[in-house]
Formats: sequence, structure tokens, C-alpha cells
Amino acid sequence: EVITSAASWISTSEAITQTGARPVFVDVDEFFNIDAQQIEKKITSATRAILPVHLYGQCADMDPIMEIANEHGIMVIEDAAQAIGSQYKDGRKAGSIGHIGCFSFYPSKNLGCFGDGGLVTTNDESLAGMLRIMRVHGGKPKYYHKVIGGNFRLDAIQAAVLNVKFPHLDSWTAKRQENAELYTKFFKENGLAETE
Repeated sequence: EVITSAASWISTSEAITQTGARPVFVDVDEFFNIDAQQIEKKITSATRAILPVHLYGQCADMDPIMEIANEHGIMVIEDAAQAIGSQYKDGRKAGSIGHIGCFSFYPSKNLGCFGDGGLVTTNDESLAGMLRIMRVHGGKPKYYHKVIGGNFRLDAIQAAVLNVKFPHLDSWTAKRQENAELYTKFFKENGLAETE
């Protein structure tokens, strides 16, 4: 079992089921991220991981999630596909807090390539080694396949597009934030949003 958010794109639960695991859904909080307060009651002896989804550029409440995971000895895999560059309350970046972080470079993302692409991050060297093996059909050395993997390498064209776009990510994010503040101001001024 993998505990995850009830609000996400199909790819989150699809990744879980493709490993043979079963997604266990937890409702969301007011920011549309997994409600950390509801996670622990969903943990069973079959729970292997928690997969929080950082939606709309907002980080899930990672401190309590990591505390729960550490207490129960389970992994945390962050779905940061919609949160590249987002910061948690203490400045840590989305995708850097759990054991593994997953990012999407689909063209509609804030940092998109020309086609499909993605990135997996970890601070654990043994996990990094296994991920490197899995991305090349599970082979190490070449032509010796001890685990099931796939062709998960980022191709050179996608990497070239990302190399050109990456230096602009922070300024593009700042402009999006400016635009959001402007929309919020106009909505409030015209009675189309709640005022605080």
C-alpha cells in the first residue's frame, strides 16, 4: 500500500499501481494537498510509502509527514511535478524533503521540455544508485540486468531545451506570482473573491 492524496492527476496513482501496490487515498487540506493529520490512521502493516503531491506550486505539510514516516519506518516519495522551485515554510525546496522527489518536464509545466521528460531526486546514495540502474533497463554493467527497469533516460533534445529554459525559471516564477497577486487584487475589488 502507498498512501497518497485523493486530489491528483491519474499519474500519481498509476505509478503506484504499476509497481503492484495499492493506492490508499487521504483527503486534502485547505491548500488541496494531502491532509497530514489524516495519514497516520491509514497506515497498516502493508504500508510501504507515503506519496504526498505538491499541488499548484504549494508544498504539502512535510514536517508532520516525515515524522509519521520516520516513526513507522516507511518511505516518502514527493510528487513535485507541479511544484518545481516551490519552497516549504523553512526554505527547503519541494522534492528535497522526502526520500525521493519526482518532477515532470511535460511542456505545460513551469519548466517544460519539448516533449516528455522528468527528473528524480534523492539524497540517499544507495537509492540514487538503484535509480541510475533502473533508468537503463536495470542493467549494470551494460548488458547485465539484475533488476527490472526501463528506458527512462532524458533524451538529448529535451535536455538541450531544458538547459536553455532553466536559467529563466526563477524570473518566470516571480512573474507568475506577480500576475496572481494582480488577479487577486482585481477579484477582490470587483467583489469576485472573499476579502480577509
